[in-house]
Amino acid sequence: MSKFAWLFLSLTIATGLMGLSASSHDGQTSAFVAAGVFAGLLLLTLVVGRRIKFDPVLR
Repeated sequence: MSKFAWLFLSLTIATGLMGLSASSHDGQTSAFVAAGVFAGLLLLTLVVGRRIKFDPVLR
């Protein structure tokens, strides 16, 4: 994986754990939103880095 993919993976895990350990509802919501954004960016970097193969031809 690329350095950006590792970065987004670690940020996703860190914000997810922070959301699970947050005591306030607002803290949980913002941490889970951030984890979702980082997970989306992780998927984008994996697709751009061609770790996930995308075949546009439907068979």
